[in-house]
Amino acid sequence: MRTVAIIGRPNVGKSALFNRLVGQKISIVHDMPGVTRDRIVAVCRTGRVPFQVVDTGGIGAGADAEFAEQVAAEVEIALEACDLLLFVVDGQSGLTPTDLDIARRLRKASKPLLLVVNKIDHHSHQSLPAEFSRMGFNPVFAVSAEHGIGFDQLVDRIDALLPVEDPSEAAAQFAKPLKIALVGRPNVGKSSLTNAILHDERTLVSSISGTTRDAIDIPYRRGDQHYILIDTAGIRPKTKRSNSVEVFSVMRSESSIQRADLCCLVLDASQGVSAQDKRIAGLIQEALKPCVIVINKCDLIVERTKDKDSLNEVLDNIRNGLSFLPYAPLVLLSAKTGEDLERLFKRVENIREASRRRIGTGPLNRLLATAMTNHPPALRSGRRFKVLYGTQPDPRGNSPIPAPEIVLFCNDKSLLEDPYRRFLEARIRQEEPWEGLPLDLHLRQRAARGAARAKGGGSKAGRKLPGTRATTTPTAVERKGPKSVRSTKPKR
Repeated sequence: MRTVAIIGRPNVGKSALFNRLVGQKISIVHDMPGVTRDRIVAVCRTGRVPFQVVDTGGIGAGADAEFAEQVAAEVEIALEACDLLLFVVDGQSGLTPTDLDIARRLRKASKPLLLVVNKIDHHSHQSLPAEFSRMGFNPVFAVSAEHGIGFDQLVDRIDALLPVEDPSEAAAQFAKPLKIALVGRPNVGKSSLTNAILHDERTLVSSISGTTRDAIDIPYRRGDQHYILIDTAGIRPKTKRSNSVEVFSVMRSESSIQRADLCCLVLDASQGVSAQDKRIAGLIQEALKPCVIVINKCDLIVERTKDKDSLNEVLDNIRNGLSFLPYAPLVLLSAKTGEDLERLFKRVENIREASRRRIGTGPLNRLLATAMTNHPPALRSGRRFKVLYGTQPDPRGNSPIPAPEIVLFCNDKSLLEDPYRRFLEARIRQEEPWEGLPLDLHLRQRAARGAARAKGGGSKAGRKLPGTRATTTPTAVERKGPKSVRSTKPKR
């Protein structure tokens, strides 16, 4: 797909421009310089033909010094891969030596380039772009990423400069991919795993906690299958989030769980299951997302454990720590060595295949009847939970890996207690395991008799039955008759 890269120094509004072009709040926008570190890619569909937009980290000005070299490398990769450059400057700050230095470097790239003067938010700012004409780029586009000013003209110009794309290639690229979110706490190896899968230093990797800040969507093709790998920021407890940027990062990670088709919960094999791992697993469970538990850094376990029994003990401890996700398969691998990455995608495809399996209505109801006869639910206030009928409806939505839904028509859903609910789920999974998939057990309660009467038009005395005349109970006045027709004869 045709690609447009956004380049500039820190805090000129590159991420705001990126979000405006793609029509979504993907990149984190913040006043703190150096927030964006990785290349972030999304598709702009506002022009005649869709194109990719790449947001990059800020160049120069001493921002985020610990990652300056890696950010610069990411920018160079974006420069080489793009078809068009958007060089963004800050109209309100004016022309700076850093801008001039970046301009000299971009001229050497020999790529079509558009100069975008951002933050022209008011008509009083119209004279500000003239200062940037010294750099020799023409035309100059004055825009406001915050207010959406000047974007129609910018997109039209981008359309005119981008090369024509082969329609067959464009159709192949827009095939619906499977979105896989790599989630977990900081420093468990999510970005290292992403790079190992891609065989490329695609995302920044560091021992510094919180290196990844944005949720980065990366297209990936493996054989005939199309995927989008979502590398997310580490999710730390609320009490340990040091600044507002980290708060936004965690929010993006949590929203990535919601929009993913499948979640890989990445754990550090050398540390086992922590309380925060359980919280993140709970988010996946609440979202009813298919899940694979990825145990990274298995090379450290091999060094520490000398026999198979010790390794099984480590795995059992992890399984016990995440006992509320019994359906999620464990995959032991090493992002550092690239060991067993193939096993991860085999598990993903097994889950995709399992999502197509269905349990027939007859077998399901016989199963439920046997389970409830052999192990009836407890009485509550003299009443017992009863299943009248069960079925598996067709999947809702367009997810490529839909979670199986079982609908139980029952007498009163308030009578079903959590332990018995888990018992029913376990009994259903004995018939159909649905590896890696959560089971959505949905209850539909039978209407109460009083509610049915009200819906039908009141009590039997007040309803007109078919083939009969309506009858009503006479009022006191009707029984006595009106005053005007009462007898006036004197009593004897």
